[in-house]
Amino acid sequence: MNDDHVPSGADDHSGLEEELREAVAVLDPVPAELRRTAFEAFALRDLDARIAELTFDSLVDAVPVRGAVDAPRMLTFDTGGLTVDVEVTAHGLMGQVLPPQPAAIEILDGPRAGAVLTADAMGRFTADAPPAGPFALRLRTGGEVVVTEWLRA
Repeated sequence: MNDDHVPSGADDHSGLEEELREAVAVLDPVPAELRRTAFEAFALRDLDARIAELTFDSLVDAVPVRGAVDAPRMLTFDTGGLTVDVEVTAHGLMGQVLPPQPAAIEILDGPRAGAVLTADAMGRFTADAPPAGPFALRLRTGGEVVVTEWLRA
């Protein structure tokens, strides 16, 4: 292979993937109907999951505090038997499952599952980065699966 065509930092393939995605989008785009069907099929994989409804969102329900800058967003999701409190900041997210119990928590931010977090025995969990865009949480506690409503970060 000629070294003239090898970009510096050839071991870093992050730009290559994006170029390939752009080329495929132009040359062989996914039909809208197929994309819609795929998203619907993906949604069905948690058909037996209980939905945790949003019962509190500080952007909507809280009284604004004068002078507060970059206040964390507080969210509460509830299933009737399980509550998930979440605080979203520019530095990440932290939360607690109530009643306190261990849980595996996935941050969903599109068709692929994102970070997998572990709630400790007190139900506490943290993530080092905030979700970027629409997200939901999937919790696995014992034999139960709970999925929160989707929200914009």
